[in-house]
Amino acid sequence: MSQVREIIENALNKVRPYLEADGGNVKLLDISPEMDVTLELEGACVSCPMSTMTMKAGIEDTIRKAVPSVRNITAVNLVA
Repeated sequence: MSQVREIIENALNKVRPYLEADGGNVKLLDISPEMDVTLELEGACVSCPMSTMTMKAGIEDTIRKAVPSVRNITAVNLVA
């Protein structure tokens, strides 16, 4: 599982510069044995009205391209 964590962290590193440019970030909290990924949005991403779009079009797509076997991706503090 540590190899999957490393791959996901590397994928997140690809989107982090865009998040950081707007004062935000994302943290990888957990990867379950069933390949459910739990994230936490940080900084400006927490209250940004575009955070749902950022999750779907940016973060989720990037993770799924890096690790296609990921089943679900959720952010514990995503405001819909």
